[in-house]
Amino acid sequence: MSDGRAAPERPPRHRSLARRKRAGRAVAALLSLAALPVRAAEPPPPEPVALPFRIKAMRGPGSDVALAVATSGLLPVAHARSGASADPKAGAGPTQPPVVVVWGEGGGAVLSLDGDSLRTTLVGAEAIEGFATAETPRGAVPGSRRALEGPLSAYLTGPTRALGGAPGQGTVLTLRERQPLGVTAEPKAVPVATQTLAPGPDRVFAGRPPRIASFDGRPAVVAVTAQGPAGSGLAVAVKSPSEQPAGQPASWTLSAQTPPQAGEGPEGAPLALAGIADFAGTGRPQIAAIRAPEGKGLLQLWRYAEGTLSLSGEWPGYAGPVAGEEADLATPVLRGGGEPPDLALPVSGRGALVLLSLKGGQPRERLRVALPAPAAFGVAALEAGGTARTILVGLADGRVVALPAGAP
Repeated sequence: MSDGRAAPERPPRHRSLARRKRAGRAVAALLSLAALPVRAAEPPPPEPVALPFRIKAMRGPGSDVALAVATSGLLPVAHARSGASADPKAGAGPTQPPVVVVWGEGGGAVLSLDGDSLRTTLVGAEAIEGFATAETPRGAVPGSRRALEGPLSAYLTGPTRALGGAPGQGTVLTLRERQPLGVTAEPKAVPVATQTLAPGPDRVFAGRPPRIASFDGRPAVVAVTAQGPAGSGLAVAVKSPSEQPAGQPASWTLSAQTPPQAGEGPEGAPLALAGIADFAGTGRPQIAAIRAPEGKGLLQLWRYAEGTLSLSGEWPGYAGPVAGEEADLATPVLRGGGEPPDLALPVSGRGALVLLSLKGGQPRERLRVALPAPAAFGVAALEAGGTARTILVGLADGRVVALPAGAP
């Protein structure tokens, strides 16, 4: 029962203390929310590319097959002149849009961009296989593939298993470069300068396709060497900058090699080149490679400077082609806007594809997409205007899937 007296009023100091406590609890709640990790949006699943056949091979932009198909007359854009001119002094001119070529027992197809959409042009598998035959020049190691860019080509010759290695190895790296053809009243064959380089008495070149690059403004070729059944390393050949006598082509030298690294197991796969680009954003290209692709799957980033190769870092959890596998399972992905390119490659087990940023020399996954089947026949990117739009993956079950190249 109330006695009629009013409750005593709380002193002002107590009211101020209570308000401060409530405000402190509110701030703490907000801080706890801010500390929660931001959940990345789930990427959309990859879209299957409708093809009336199962693929058994895939070649990306810049490959020998892609260049041959784009300039063969099989495509509507074939009237545009390719960048691989026979004259090394020819002007730039219009170039072919990038294409990806796939083929199998039931047919072939050329995949390209039509605006923001993927265009599929069906062609005969026999025609593509004819172009693929040219990947192995006369005298090259059987089954090997040459690298081709402009007037320069590079491939392995002198098949050997002298050091107990796997098939596909070569004793020398052969470089062929078309030379300028002066004005003449009569037709003449384009002169070609040929040079061979050997990695040394205790090494051979591994059965991996070489890559053409540019270091310090000079043409270069990167290849994989092998030492014994399980050791492998990198080698860089560069074109001499010195002036040559009139009519004499510039010479090439094998300027840098890494010590051999052991593979996984007694017959582990050799290093696999994943890409050459300025991934770190330093203004100089780096070499991305996969060590022990059949085991740990270490992604390595190598820097070439002043005739020396140095390892910038390595990180586990990624996959590359096994010994004897010809697929290109990684590709640089152009971002545009002055940003360094990303690297697209499968994770260990090949059940997912990641888009990896190596800016600053440290990896950061910008995208990870689960694949409906393991990656097997290749990974390639289609770009327009210097920015990649679509990534294509050839799967072990013969399908091809596409996913957008953009990521936050």
